[in-house]
Amino acid sequence: MAPQPTDPRRYRRQTEQRLLAGVIVTLVAGGSGLVWIIFGREAGLSSLLCLIPGAIVIVVLWLVLSGIEKLTRS
Repeated sequence: MAPQPTDPRRYRRQTEQRLLAGVIVTLVAGGSGLVWIIFGREAGLSSLLCLIPGAIVIVVLWLVLSGIEKLTRS
């Protein structure tokens, strides 16, 4: 039985999306969790006010770069 053909572009896109999700989860959950453990509940909740906009900036930059990539490919 012949192996199924692979699509390296699709694999790269999936890998990038998984890495982005991992970075966002690590930034928000890990960062606020550490602040919560070290400084307490109020500081942990307050840290979300900084970490969530930071995560949004990362996602927006990723979307912009993905859009530029699509424009240059076509």
